[in-house]
Amino acid sequence: MFFKQLRLTINQAKKKDPSAPTKLTILLSYPGIHALMYYRVAHFFYKIKWTGLARVISNIGRTFTNIDIHPGATIGKGLFIDHGAGVVIGQTAVIKDNVVIFHGVTLGSNSTNSIGKRHPNIGNNVTIYANSVLVGNITIGDHSIIGANSMVKQDIPEKSVVVGNPMRFISIDGKRIYDTTCECEIMRQELEVLKEKLEELQKRKTSEK
Repeated sequence: MFFKQLRLTINQAKKKDPSAPTKLTILLSYPGIHALMYYRVAHFFYKIKWTGLARVISNIGRTFTNIDIHPGATIGKGLFIDHGAGVVIGQTAVIKDNVVIFHGVTLGSNSTNSIGKRHPNIGNNVTIYANSVLVGNITIGDHSIIGANSMVKQDIPEKSVVVGNPMRFISIDGKRIYDTTCECEIMRQELEVLKEKLEELQKRKTSEK
């Protein structure tokens, strides 16, 4: 089972990373692969209630890879952690199959309660780009995309694209939507630029007098 999961992860890296070298090089040099190897071992001990040993193995993995995966997290097949630095996956997070996570992503909690579900649920074939933060017991629908530096605190429907902080939808169920918040923000910025130029012109006119 361990080696089957490892093979699927390497195949996913080869498929999703356009700069990926040979599979042997991926195995030997990709920190995301190494982090998942540590996780699989730690998760085994976590399930049989050897939680102390599981946490030690997890901590060793974090030290060597700079990727922090709690041994209690539930991770499906084919997860690819690209680059990996700074990725944090919390205790009750659930990640389904063929997910891609870039560096700096956090699947975190918005609660200090140790009981119950506190971390996100990531659907199949989801891509989460760099430095995004997903918090709480939320669900990200299958085939969705989370843009870089996004802050997500709500459920996301399937086949959606979201960006930004605060988060806004670009498309839902594969259909692009008109985002008035985005348009208003662009107009506000343009008006600020025009205002500055007008004030500069008025100062020049006053000085010429």
